[in-house]
Amino acid sequence: MPITIKTIDDIARMRVAGRLAAEVLQVVAPHVKPGVSTAQLDRICHEHIVRVQQAIPANVGYRGFPATVCTSVNNVICHGIPSDAKVLKDGDIVNIDVTVIKDGWHGDTSRMYLVGSVPTLARRLVDVTREAMWRGIRAVRPGTTLRAVGKAIQQYVEAERFSVVREYCGHGIGKVYHDDPQVLHYDSPDQDRITLRPGMTFTIEPMVNAGARHTRLLPDGWTVVTKDRSLSAQWEHTVLVTDTGVDVLTRVPGDDNEPARNGL
Repeated sequence: MPITIKTIDDIARMRVAGRLAAEVLQVVAPHVKPGVSTAQLDRICHEHIVRVQQAIPANVGYRGFPATVCTSVNNVICHGIPSDAKVLKDGDIVNIDVTVIKDGWHGDTSRMYLVGSVPTLARRLVDVTREAMWRGIRAVRPGTTLRAVGKAIQQYVEAERFSVVREYCGHGIGKVYHDDPQVLHYDSPDQDRITLRPGMTFTIEPMVNAGARHTRLLPDGWTVVTKDRSLSAQWEHTVLVTDTGVDVLTRVPGDDNEPARNGL
């Protein structure tokens, strides 16, 4: 299937959707603290998307997913389902992943939050994963191939003695939530077949484990955890290939995208 090249008007609409998605993660940030359930966080995100932004939470009902955001805590790699029973505690790390639809266009982003006083290893994992995402983003430019993104991420992560999840990847995005191309976060010769062109939009969202890269899908059919129960972290942005390089569509002006640190 050919990769969709966005027009100037398409990109303008994607900027709006991307800004709204990033805004949700800012709105929920003060609430990510010990004693709060992941279901409470989900409700806050849902209310903001529907009532304030007058947009659509893309995840609700997507292939049967039951919530607005994914909340992946500690050893959950991705697709964690919010629950009233899952209450955050001091020392947790959590990824919140949100996708907003505005006027038919998707904005998709996620970030890590540190809950209370977080151990050094967990903090380092979060920081390395964030930097890995940015190294992948900085590899994007017209004329290079998609392989450069995964190579930059894998080389950095493994040099830091962590591992990159391979079963889940980034994706093209626009009017379609999950579109071509697939964006691998490790070095793959197959990605040399995809040359980056201005107007391409896709997500870069590395999942990085403190232990081995292997994954396990829980019986709920959604929640993915580390097979060895080690910690995992993820960051995600939606990006646009420009004439000169790359533009991040889900970055709020003035936000340095550092992990939010919320105390007791």
